[in-house]
Amino acid sequence: MIQKMKKLTFLVTGKEYEQFLTDIRELGVLHIQELQSGATSPELQDSLALAERYNNALKALDFVAETYTFDVKGQSQPADASKGLTLINEVEAKLDEENKLKHRIDNVDKAIESLLPWGDFDWASVGRLSTAGYQVNFYSCPSKMFKAEWNDEYFAQIISEASGKSYFVTFSTDTPDIAAEKLQLPSESLSYYNKEKEGLEKQLQDVRKYLYQLNVEQRGSLLAGQVENDNDISLSKVHLNTESVAGDAVKLIVGWTLEEKSEEVVAYLENNHVFYEMEDPKLEDDVPVQIKNDSYSRLFEPILRMYSLPKYHDLDPTPFFAPFFMLFFGLCMGDAGYGLIILFVSLILRKKLSPDMKGYGTLGAILGVMTIICGSLTGSFLGIDLNQADWAFLAPIKPYFISDANFTIFGYSPMMVISVVIGLIQVLLGMVMAGMKAAKLYGWKYGVGKMSWVVALLSAIACFGLPFCGVALPVLVTYVLYALMGVSVLGIFFFNSPDKNVIMNFGSGLWDTYGMATGLLGDLLSYIRLFALGLTGGVLGGVFNQLAMDLTADMSWAIRWLPMLIILLLGHGINFALCMISSFVHPMRLTFVEFFKNADFEGGGKEYSPFRVKVFKDK
Repeated sequence: MIQKMKKLTFLVTGKEYEQFLTDIRELGVLHIQELQSGATSPELQDSLALAERYNNALKALDFVAETYTFDVKGQSQPADASKGLTLINEVEAKLDEENKLKHRIDNVDKAIESLLPWGDFDWASVGRLSTAGYQVNFYSCPSKMFKAEWNDEYFAQIISEASGKSYFVTFSTDTPDIAAEKLQLPSESLSYYNKEKEGLEKQLQDVRKYLYQLNVEQRGSLLAGQVENDNDISLSKVHLNTESVAGDAVKLIVGWTLEEKSEEVVAYLENNHVFYEMEDPKLEDDVPVQIKNDSYSRLFEPILRMYSLPKYHDLDPTPFFAPFFMLFFGLCMGDAGYGLIILFVSLILRKKLSPDMKGYGTLGAILGVMTIICGSLTGSFLGIDLNQADWAFLAPIKPYFISDANFTIFGYSPMMVISVVIGLIQVLLGMVMAGMKAAKLYGWKYGVGKMSWVVALLSAIACFGLPFCGVALPVLVTYVLYALMGVSVLGIFFFNSPDKNVIMNFGSGLWDTYGMATGLLGDLLSYIRLFALGLTGGVLGGVFNQLAMDLTADMSWAIRWLPMLIILLLGHGINFALCMISSFVHPMRLTFVEFFKNADFEGGGKEYSPFRVKVFKDK
């Protein structure tokens, strides 16, 4: 549900301006409207650049803390925001040193790699040969291309062979004329580079240990400095979105607050004799949005945010798509065994996650339960088709599985038909929401055309679909349904654009009819993916089960269990990962495309972000 807002316009004298900002910042309930889109200032640019440096420094420390383990004796120091910039400089200097060391190690590794085929020889001896008038050259070539005559002409000696290549050295007074790759080796010995690498790696470890210790001791100061900089950014943005009136004598500020918080703001304004005007949002206003749902629907808000927040005058679709998303996930996974795994892992994660993240664990548990239900109804458990399993305890419940083995609907798989029916329900719900939205924004007449389609479709399904399914309708009911369809046709053709004339309405109605006839069929067919994905996951799981049995059939049980377990774990691991991806991606696709399109949901809302002082809480 989108919470109601109030628009507030303030006029403050230049002398009172700074104190006014301090006061409303302490209130922390006023969202300052952006008057100059994209406006900036040198102060804001500096703060934004510093914010980026804070983020990079903290990410680097996080990486060190998660990747390495050092025995450090330091303890966390009290947070001091004034140290923030100094600490950033230290982190950046150490990161720069780390990059240089890694680059030097890479160069040493290349030198070692090029010297390995030649062993640890003494370059001084090579130099003495050069002084004596001999050229010492190093070559490599494919082993089969090495010619014995090179030994006679140039004293070629093979030093080593590796990966089908021969590495050899020649001694001659002239440059050898041979078909081989001449190599330029590093100027120091192999032992020299090995020792240098050892020293560089020690320096690299020291740098990382320093960063690790800094993270332990001074992370609080970095976070406090980051919060202080964020406060500077928010203040700079408010300054930029303040309009000067009559020179700098008067400041104009426009803001938004939650209706439930408006009394608190008004009380402050009245007590401090600040001139203000409060009004309800208009349709053309760019109103910030805050959504507030029950504990169940709130779990699905992250999915909505992946698309966009609704605009203020729109409807919050979260409570409407949440049950469908949960059902879609369960149908796409389609395996009760996989559902148990999801439920078990989610419950464990829920205990270990921070309070802010526990909702994801709860969401996972709900999706796991729905997967168990869908898998149980279709008779699938860890790739085992329970319809085909010859287990006595399943005999009483086998007839109740929703499967082709038990029944079909009009000759089609029952799950395929059910998927389309679920899609029809969601599409019709979207049309109802579109009608409600139009009526809310522009008046009841604008919702008639959209709602007429819902009435027409439901009436047609009842009038023609029920008799087709063998349900006899009384004559009176049939006539009532015909009447509803007739009235709906009038709404479709003459109320789709109430602000236009009759001819334009009729033309628009014809076009909408064509679009509905083609678009609705395409939308409904999209929901078959729910059946297809669930079927595919079950089939793949069954294939891996069969492979585990067939590939180990000739082994004794004393050793058979191990390769069977490996095949099952690997196969089901791959299948589970693929099913998880599909079970998130395709329900989101059905929600974002089919449902949101039919619900006329556009998104684009800007989140309510009140101007307030952020406070770092040191643990």
